Amino acid sequence: MSRWLQVPLYLGLIIAQIVYCVLFVKEVWHLVTHSLTLDETNIMLAVLSLIDVVMISNLLIMVIVGGYETFVSRLGVEGHPDEPEWLDHVNAGVLKVKLAMALISISSIHLLKTFINPDQQTTHTIVWQVSIHGAFLLSALVMAVIDRLTTHTHPEHYHDLAARHPAPDSPVPHE
Repeated sequence: MSRWLQVPLYLGLIIAQIVYCVLFVKEVWHLVTHSLTLDETNIMLAVLSLIDVVMISNLLIMVIVGGYETFVSRLGVEGHPDEPEWLDHVNAGVLKVKLAMALISISSIHLLKTFINPDQQTTHTIVWQVSIHGAFLLSALVMAVIDRLTTHTHPEHYHDLAARHPAPDSPVPHE
């Protein structure tokens, strides 16, 4: 029953999602109202900020839905037209890799913003941003390798998973 203690945490993340929606609307409003006075670089930076907000929002959705489904309770959306495609095969390992990829994407956007407007950053800051991005890349690679090794080291888990979710073009096994 202690897993239900996580529900307030997921509700807090939903509130954070609302805050990001408000921030997105504010950023769009700023872009629209200042579009005639902004140069191309500043428009590009504003659009990258919007993409950044969307990526963080996607990260929140993955954590909220995937985490709740994995650690608290099933959502019961199997077969529903709105069921996220990735939800039917989510587990802690898959969720970690997806989160790592989302963090790398967010970090990439921040690096791109820095490289587009390098005069706003010190060399020290740029080196730290590149180093942190490299650490994200290395961490994701290590997590993916560990996930792959554990999947192959425990083939019974892999075969159970494959039996529950066969590939669309694979023949259905006879029982």
